[in-house]
Amino acid sequence: MKDFSYITSAHPSYIESLYHDFVKNPESVDPEFRRFFEGFDFAVSQGTNGHATTEAAPTVQGITVDAGQLTKEFAVYSLIQAYRAKGHLVADTNPIRKRKDRGANLDLKYFGLSDADLPSKFEAGKFIGFANASLQQILVKLQKIYTGHVGIEYDYILRQERVDWLQKEIEGGFDKIPLLENRKRILQKLNQGVIFEKFLHTKYVGQKRFSLEGGETTIAALDAIINTGADLGVQEVVIGMAHRGRLNVLANTLGKTYEQIFSEFEGTAIPDQTMGSGDVKYHLGFASEVETPSGKKVHLKLAPNPSHLEAVNPVVLGYSRAKADCLYSSEFDSVLPILIHGDASLAGQGIVYEIIQMSDLHGYYTGGTIHFVINNQIGFTTDFDDARSSYYSTSVAATIQAPVLHVNGDDPEAVVKCVEIATRYRQEFNADIFVDMVCYRRHGHNEGDDPKFTQPQLYSMIDKHANPRETYVSYLLQNGEPDAQQLAKDMEKLFWSDLQERLDEVKQNPLPYNYQQPELWWKSLRRATEEDFDQSPFTAITEETFKKLFNGLMTYPQDFKPLRKVDKLLQDKIKLFEAEQKVDWATGELLGYSSLLVENKDVRMSGQDVKRGTFSHRHAVIYDENTNKEYNRLNHFQEGQSKLRIYNSLLSEYAVLGFEYGYAMANPNNLVIWEAQFGDFANGAQIIIDQFIASSEQKWQRMSGVVMLLPHGYEGQGPEHSSARLERFLQLCAELNMVVTNITTSANFFHALRRQMTWSFRKPLINFSPKANLRLPAAYSHMSEFTNGRFKEVIDDTFVQNAGDVKKVLFCSGKVYYDLADRQQKEARKDVAVVRVEQLYPLPYKQLEELYKKYNKATWFWVQEEPLNMGAAAFLQMNLKGMNYGIISRQPGAATASGYSKVHAQEQAEIVETAFTI
Repeated sequence: MKDFSYITSAHPSYIESLYHDFVKNPESVDPEFRRFFEGFDFAVSQGTNGHATTEAAPTVQGITVDAGQLTKEFAVYSLIQAYRAKGHLVADTNPIRKRKDRGANLDLKYFGLSDADLPSKFEAGKFIGFANASLQQILVKLQKIYTGHVGIEYDYILRQERVDWLQKEIEGGFDKIPLLENRKRILQKLNQGVIFEKFLHTKYVGQKRFSLEGGETTIAALDAIINTGADLGVQEVVIGMAHRGRLNVLANTLGKTYEQIFSEFEGTAIPDQTMGSGDVKYHLGFASEVETPSGKKVHLKLAPNPSHLEAVNPVVLGYSRAKADCLYSSEFDSVLPILIHGDASLAGQGIVYEIIQMSDLHGYYTGGTIHFVINNQIGFTTDFDDARSSYYSTSVAATIQAPVLHVNGDDPEAVVKCVEIATRYRQEFNADIFVDMVCYRRHGHNEGDDPKFTQPQLYSMIDKHANPRETYVSYLLQNGEPDAQQLAKDMEKLFWSDLQERLDEVKQNPLPYNYQQPELWWKSLRRATEEDFDQSPFTAITEETFKKLFNGLMTYPQDFKPLRKVDKLLQDKIKLFEAEQKVDWATGELLGYSSLLVENKDVRMSGQDVKRGTFSHRHAVIYDENTNKEYNRLNHFQEGQSKLRIYNSLLSEYAVLGFEYGYAMANPNNLVIWEAQFGDFANGAQIIIDQFIASSEQKWQRMSGVVMLLPHGYEGQGPEHSSARLERFLQLCAELNMVVTNITTSANFFHALRRQMTWSFRKPLINFSPKANLRLPAAYSHMSEFTNGRFKEVIDDTFVQNAGDVKKVLFCSGKVYYDLADRQQKEARKDVAVVRVEQLYPLPYKQLEELYKKYNKATWFWVQEEPLNMGAAAFLQMNLKGMNYGIISRQPGAATASGYSKVHAQEQAEIVETAFTI
């Protein structure tokens, strides 16, 4: 809302001249004036409101208009616009303490109006559906709508149809009294929320539960979202939230029985130890199927999450996108993501900004998310003044022009109205919207924590404050009709009887549940065993399939004109195959994806610049040099095949990897790949790696087959472009939780990709991808390696013929192999064998032991490019107990690599020289 105070205090002739300009050319005046002039019929004439006309007054539709009156009308219009834009700054949204003065400047004086104008009637009232109303009436309505228990932020939205829709929703019926049955439903949900907390507080004194007390209206809000969404076509709701109120949501929204929850509190739940170690109760996920009051069935999912606040957000969005793609033909109205935030984490965690930026991107679009903020005005012990610089924790919403409805958590009717509007908005525009429920936290961060240590004044007020249920009952008794009063009394009885039943531990029946197809696919899989990693399954394809896929990759439509350089790349690949029947790294990779697509397995890939590839090698999508039209080389092999969904991502690691993990978690028959621009940047997503990818099977019994491609290799490009931190991933490896590879040939990479979908279980694959080797002829593979065999965990030396002659064995992984092999072959060193370890975890013990016996006369050395304190050295020392070997590497270092190319070259030469010195 622009400040037009200089207009409303100006001479009436100025408004008159603006109107004349508008008549001549509407585009010549400010859009705000244009809306005013277009929407106002100026149905005022001499004497209508006690204003005399002038001879120079403008004439509209044959009616003479007083210029002074026109100025007043515009002042009232400006007042209306100001309330729409700034009413939220003074709205009564805080149930505990007085709002800060944010300088809303909504007094009449700021608009050239005064108390003397209050009785006067103004046509401008029509802009809020109140034509020819007095200023007093207009002001009362504005205050009721925009400065009551709800404050709405939407003035930054540029899409007028969304603004008009919101105004109609807010101004057209926001102050209507709910039906009695709706009030009954609200009170029932408040009862459930309060009962649950009271019961746990009584039964489990001192145990952490991260209660919802102070924010119990959340339960009524979620109920309203689900019911409204179901009536608008939502078939599935996916919820992500941290620990605050999570147990209450599990019990009262998803229908997890008290018995199940209590067994977790008491430690009597029998965890499936064959699957993992488990996690605390307020981290666990859950799924259920509920029936709404209108008879609609809705699948509900609550994603498991770690204590890392907001980290679950992209996981929920990826999961929702996968469900929409898999089950609903990418019809996003059918799947609704809800993210429940805390105010401190929403403002403080950068992941929120990342997912906001993803919201309307083609590769990450989910049809809009409802963001519900349980705003308890404090983070652990930190007041909001110390937690953010913005006015609101939701200020990030303006980044994508998402509206925000701030609402007082002690007014459950207002909260329910807000979330119903939010749900309709999401379904109407498939865009994000925020509901900021301002409430409080009755206890400390957990129930054993004393909040008065740091907020004595605030908690003195909270101690005296009634809970939302008591507040609502009091409101109904004071303001309701006789039926509403009886309702409150009936519900009061129900509350205590329900609570007593819970105290008596009356049995609840779990909700019936029908498994969805992807869930049945997951159920058909099994857990992995040590024996599964002794040898990989057969993953070759037929020669006929190979040639069909290769030829399909190398052709494009006749009317498509690729860039000349790209066309030459394709022609060179064809010539290489025709001459030697070999394929390079990129083609081997694309053949892996292609072979899955024609087997009707889905493939999704994202990351920074993945369509072309950071190193300009992949070219999965090529572009017409005249039209810039895209052509996906993998989506045209045969009718009915699955499609490669490949997306260049935003410049994010954390949110994007989280999204891809969530996508992979939804469907086991989908190969999901995230590629880092350089593997060095993967640590930007370390929280997702640590809390989800490496540990979720153990913590939450959730398998995942997500693939991470991390470019890695020492080539003199400095400490940010050399190391994907192999040692960190290996340190995370245990209990068969993931697979770590450092592959050296295109065929072996092909088999690794196919193995992901061939196994009867799923494991994350972390592959340390080549950079220089992408174009290294020695890394290319013959067609026969694709049409025969399987993934090779270890590759023996084929250059030496007689194992008895070998005095030294260099075993290594990745790019350094080619430096060693080059020296070996140039000097014809038959006394030195070079062995490649293609899979570092699970470590192929049996295959290494066989080679150790084969070269039993030799001295063994592990050779790595990385410094001694990095790479695989420490991991191997811990795990290869039965082998004696030395280590050849760079000296220990604080940084991963030297930033000077000459130093790098010297270090690399020393490694090779040391390796071949006997």
